[in-house]
Amino acid sequence: MQVESQIPQVNLPSSLRLTAAAGVAALAAGSAFVAYFDPSKANFLPVCPLFALTGLACPGCGLTRSFHALFHGDIITAVDFNMLTPFWALIFAYTAVALTMMAVRGKGLPMWPTNPRFITIFGVVLLTFGVLRNIPAYPFTILFP
Repeated sequence: MQVESQIPQVNLPSSLRLTAAAGVAALAAGSAFVAYFDPSKANFLPVCPLFALTGLACPGCGLTRSFHALFHGDIITAVDFNMLTPFWALIFAYTAVALTMMAVRGKGLPMWPTNPRFITIFGVVLLTFGVLRNIPAYPFTILFP
């Protein structure tokens, strides 16, 4: 029992733990919603404003359809809708695990998705992907949703 006494206790305020639990609940509810309703057939889901106004696909275009396909086990279709789906899935899964750990035990994982360096690099990736997927030439047309 000596080892247990050496583990530092983290006393997070209960409001932060409840906020983390609410975040996990929101991620779970959003995931269940996207898994249940097919975005290709449901007409109540919003359309991308950039695509509706300009006909250009933003880096996030196709993500809802992509996650619906991913939740149903169709990985090829998911990546076809949006090539960045595996990265977004990794970020969402890591955040869900970190928030769950924070809500349950009071200490979560390091939140690298909120690190300024990660945000900068991922922003450049999103910008580059957004430009490339709108070039109307062969290899880039594959990226269009």
